[in-house]
Amino acid sequence: MSALEVKGLRKSFGPVDVLHGIDIEITDGEFVALVGPSGCGKSTLLRTIAGLETVTGGAILIGGRKVNDVAPKNRDIAMVFQSYALYPHMTVAENMSFSLRLKRLPKAEIDGRLRRAAEILGLTELLQRLPKQLSGGQRQRVAMGRAIVRDPVVFLFDEPLSNLDAKLRVQMRAEIKELHQRLRTTTVYVTHDQVEAMTLADRIVVMHSGHIEQLGTPLELYDRPQTIFVAGFIGSPSMNLMDGTLRRAGGGSELMLPSGPVIGLPHLSVDADGVEVTFGIRPEHLSVSREGVPATVNIVEPTGAETLVNCRIGEQSVSVVVRDRQPINSGDTINLKFEGATVHLFDRTTGQRIG
Repeated sequence: MSALEVKGLRKSFGPVDVLHGIDIEITDGEFVALVGPSGCGKSTLLRTIAGLETVTGGAILIGGRKVNDVAPKNRDIAMVFQSYALYPHMTVAENMSFSLRLKRLPKAEIDGRLRRAAEILGLTELLQRLPKQLSGGQRQRVAMGRAIVRDPVVFLFDEPLSNLDAKLRVQMRAEIKELHQRLRTTTVYVTHDQVEAMTLADRIVVMHSGHIEQLGTPLELYDRPQTIFVAGFIGSPSMNLMDGTLRRAGGGSELMLPSGPVIGLPHLSVDADGVEVTFGIRPEHLSVSREGVPATVNIVEPTGAETLVNCRIGEQSVSVVVRDRQPINSGDTINLKFEGATVHLFDRTTGQRIG
């Protein structure tokens, strides 16, 4: 195992700059997820760490050793791709041990590593099967097994679960987390699924347009997003974001929306009056009550344990998570209560968090 450092990393494809001075320090044994929308640079960053892309500037260090000019095979890393990339004519055992046989390791060592990886991943009974005889989840386990037998200092995962159905994704997510807890190998995991990142990672790097928007633990990003982008990206359903004017009102505050409605925030006391802000509150921090801000219900989406209600305050669309069984229907008018302790304020010009 080993620490991984990325210092001032830049990557350009011709005149197009893709990564703009990325700085990340990943400690030995840490699990870090890279998340962001398509085109944000997360897969490019992973490929530069793997050595599959050359860097334009900056440095990549693995275990304190600069590896910018080191060939991928000599970086002591193992990568699991989105596509399983298994040889169709080879058995599971042959696929998993292929890299070891290329290195001409002793047969006893190859068999020992293969047996250990197969036991960890539950593949012992499948070693003689061909890839076409396996399910999607089993093929993904083989791809992970091929990485494990190499005993690398860093694991790199590039959206490994995106080809699986929803139920299998949840199962494989748990297996990857258990695998990391057992091996404690430094891991970098790329995904566009922020729920996947939240459940797996020790820390998350949120990327946007080749920059790091925020780096922190899952709960740090969820509870205190530092930018409007992170606030809207982390969380499912996403945070409600509303532009308005913040004013003092008694011992608290109120938010005036451009379309006219005023949202009272008696529990929110800030040193601001007449400031243009972007106001954020998560759907689960809103509640339906007898008194509050009137809202017109557009869509009701029951999911079983909770119901997602999409409604409108003036011209502003707002989502609410309702956990009790309330008779709410499209077209109804409900009252929403805003909890001041759970709101977020952002500067509309810079997009940065206020307070």
